[in-house]
Amino acid sequence: MSRTLDYLFDQNVEWAHRKTRLDPGFFRRMAEQQAPRFLWLGCSDSRVPANDVLGMDPGEIFVHRNIANMVHTSDMNILSVLEFAVDHLQVEHVVVCGHYGCGGVQQALAQTRGSMLDHWLQPLTMMYHKHRARINAIPGEAARLDRLCEINVEMQVRRVAATPIVENAWARGQPLHLHGWIYAIHDGLLRDLGPHLSSIDERDALPSIDQRVVDPVEPVSAMRRQAMDVFAKLDLHEAASCSCCIRSESASPTPSALPD
Repeated sequence: MSRTLDYLFDQNVEWAHRKTRLDPGFFRRMAEQQAPRFLWLGCSDSRVPANDVLGMDPGEIFVHRNIANMVHTSDMNILSVLEFAVDHLQVEHVVVCGHYGCGGVQQALAQTRGSMLDHWLQPLTMMYHKHRARINAIPGEAARLDRLCEINVEMQVRRVAATPIVENAWARGQPLHLHGWIYAIHDGLLRDLGPHLSSIDERDALPSIDQRVVDPVEPVSAMRRQAMDVFAKLDLHEAASCSCCIRSESASPTPSALPD
């Protein structure tokens, strides 16, 4: 096998030519100062590229990724990214996005320990051990893993909200909104998991992550939300057109018949 990666350079050339053919101004726009409105804190999994998942060009979203989308308050990497995004780029939204079937999260369920990865995942592992009985009671290994992936997202949103970077932004009145999402690789859809936070008061009013383990939130995809909106409108229409709900003029009491 060749030690060089010439074929990747060839693919790069083809990609650049294709982008230019489809959008002659693409690279000119990319060369300008980036002004993204979104910061994406996601997993390093190669199947979850933020720009592709969101259908956005590179300059539209600022991205940080690590194993299992963890937020460590001692991690200078993620804190530097967060500070640059909030203080300098003035992003309006910070999205913590995990994904189902996450191999990093799966390690938190493993029996063997001792690697650097285990050290990285320690907060999540401790959360699992604290609620081991409840999580292990979930039928099916895949379902248990997916539930822990959801818990992890909610926990990391809370950690972002507790950083002085975010607290200071809220204190000075900067519009900044935090979101918790989860992505399903099997269907390509994002699901809204929450919490959604826009202030210190909203953060402080959150139920604890321990309570969320006991009382989980059901993630909702945009397709499901749209379907629910359609059915809600249908229900309202049917209720309005139901004969039992319509009072005819003849059935209406006359003024003289009204009680005193």
